[in-house]
Amino acid sequence: VASEALVTLRMLGNDAEHLYDVGVAGIHRLLARRETLFAARVVIVVAGMEGALPSVVGGLVDRPVIAVPTSVGYGASFGGIAALLGMLNSCAAGVTVVNIDNGFGAAVAASMINRE
Repeated sequence: VASEALVTLRMLGNDAEHLYDVGVAGIHRLLARRETLFAARVVIVVAGMEGALPSVVGGLVDRPVIAVPTSVGYGASFGGIAALLGMLNSCAAGVTVVNIDNGFGAAVAASMINRE
């Protein structure tokens, strides 16, 4: 899903950088890349499990965050429903949620933000 978003962003002419494996369970890896996050005009956050990562990123940056829940997960992920509901319940301002596994839709929205 993240690769779909990245390829779509680049196909639409965006200069996009990716950060992989920077989830809530390894928050130190996210914080180590905070300069990259702060430099972005918009951030797409793809996450599964409980979907907490977009809220964390949304609390760190003053940019739009597009949250993409994934259907991949274990335990009670319910095919991405758990992540989707967690993202929809985010208290971080500026977090917008697209549908499960919709990396393409997130990239199109981010591209439109980048063109403003």
